[in-house]
Amino acid sequence: MKIKNVAVAGTGVLGSQIAFQTAFKGFEVSAYDINDEALEKAKERFNVLKERYQEDKYGTKEKVDAAYNRISLFTDLAKAVENADLVIEAVPEVLSIKQDFYKELSRVAKKETIFASNSSTMTPSQLVGFTDRPEKYLHLHFANEIWKLNIAEIMKHEGTSPEVFDEVIAFAKAIGMVPIPLHKEQPGYVLNTLLVPHLKAAMQMVVDGVAEPEVVDKTWMISTGAPLGPFAFLDIIGPNTPYNLYKAWGDAGDEVSARVAGWLKKEYLDKGRMGKANGKGVYTYPNPAYEKPDFLK
Repeated sequence: MKIKNVAVAGTGVLGSQIAFQTAFKGFEVSAYDINDEALEKAKERFNVLKERYQEDKYGTKEKVDAAYNRISLFTDLAKAVENADLVIEAVPEVLSIKQDFYKELSRVAKKETIFASNSSTMTPSQLVGFTDRPEKYLHLHFANEIWKLNIAEIMKHEGTSPEVFDEVIAFAKAIGMVPIPLHKEQPGYVLNTLLVPHLKAAMQMVVDGVAEPEVVDKTWMISTGAPLGPFAFLDIIGPNTPYNLYKAWGDAGDEVSARVAGWLKKEYLDKGRMGKANGKGVYTYPNPAYEKPDFLK
């Protein structure tokens, strides 16, 4: 495998996880964000991840410390990517932001560098035109808590080189993921094609006053044997990406999506409830109610 040095652009919840997991598996990682404040928050996230890896018995203190030391932080994109064989983009899920990012990235990255987007909602065809290397562009999508929920969905477009596709599949394996190759473009990949309607249906019942979130989760868990209900999963994901997605659908005329987005804004975003990331969502963390023995009674 040719990929040795990796840059991750965007150090939010998932970007930080991608950077840390990649470093944990032995790669040199450059983490880029737009200012020092964002990078300070990234450091906080990395320290939380060090604790989580140890709590989950995924890594020893020595291994997580070594991972942390393999991450370099940058606010200068050119410096961040100058040695990168692969750049994984995890900037905000806003089309104009991603477009501007890829124009600048194309200008400063070496010609051999592969570009991969972690976009949850966009397809490669929506963004590839803003890069200078269509044959080296594809999407690489992770689930939240990637050290445990370890899939990497690799989606190409018609112009992606087969060699690049295979190289990124090999990279996904190298960082401990189970590769999920997608041979055609699919909005939402496999995971979100299944998950997004599921979460939307759950939130619609709450918005319409049919049932409380805990009741919806309890129903799902008892009936299917699943360890988590949709609202517990929403807490893991966090509200930002679902809100942006449902708001976009609402703005396009989907009335149910608009109401669901409104609920997410009112109950999560406006109250600073970011889910498991800050301990406040539908449930409180640690020790959420759905983990208690009597929750399913």
